[in-house]
Amino acid sequence: MITTLIILGILISLLVIGKINLSIQFKKQVKELFSLSGNISSKKFTYDQLAGLPAPVLRYFKLVLKDGQPYISYISLKHTGQFKTGPDKKWGNIKGEQYFTTETPGYIWKGTMPFATARDMYIAGKGRLIVTLLSLINVVDVQGASFDEGEFQRWLAESVWFPTNLLPTERLQWSAIDLNTANLTFQFRELSVSYVVTFNKAGEITQMETKRFMNKEHKEIWLGKFADYREMNGMLVPTSIEATWRLGKGDFPYARFTIKQLVYNNPVKLHD
Repeated sequence: MITTLIILGILISLLVIGKINLSIQFKKQVKELFSLSGNISSKKFTYDQLAGLPAPVLRYFKLVLKDGQPYISYISLKHTGQFKTGPDKKWGNIKGEQYFTTETPGYIWKGTMPFATARDMYIAGKGRLIVTLLSLINVVDVQGASFDEGEFQRWLAESVWFPTNLLPTERLQWSAIDLNTANLTFQFRELSVSYVVTFNKAGEITQMETKRFMNKEHKEIWLGKFADYREMNGMLVPTSIEATWRLGKGDFPYARFTIKQLVYNNPVKLHD
């Protein structure tokens, strides 16, 4: 009995230490992310910037932004939701915490599940995915050119939560497809990525589609579906997202998130 209690005590101590270490690592990564990007919040959006944009893109910005809206430099959010690791797997609960920068593209996300923690990131132009089992053992730690591109694509798609990042610039261009779709292209350093963006009649972005690396060597069609638009911090943003791989054997939705907290232009980590 004493031996069992000692072993149990050691295991509990290891789990606590692992959780503390993981929290410290994440705080350092959030601080690094924010330190690498500047503050552009002195810039103000005006409707004059929309001249020449495709009709559905024009509808979108007139719907979600107000004239005089400051640009967003830093973003912090928390979400709940569900996640699954394979087409034949069951959905499991997940809660997430995520931080973005816009002047220099970047983000870091931490998703917490009952027995594992995932960190997905794009920092200093480099993508990386780490999955830690029981806060102790990294069972996945992958990076490289395919992850640089994939994580950059994630950052761009999730700009729907900070719409000033989707305004046209030297790096970002919109081009017309038809009355309800447009092509979005963003260039950063050596990377250029694009989406086919679908809008509803109200002007909301409802879907973004691209080809994205599903593994290090193979691309598949990726879809982000957005819904439940609500006003948060003076802007209209979707509070629900579903991420889906469109495979030859059918669609594989793997993430369904609901935004619970959204903070702009305060480059510090949210309280746990």
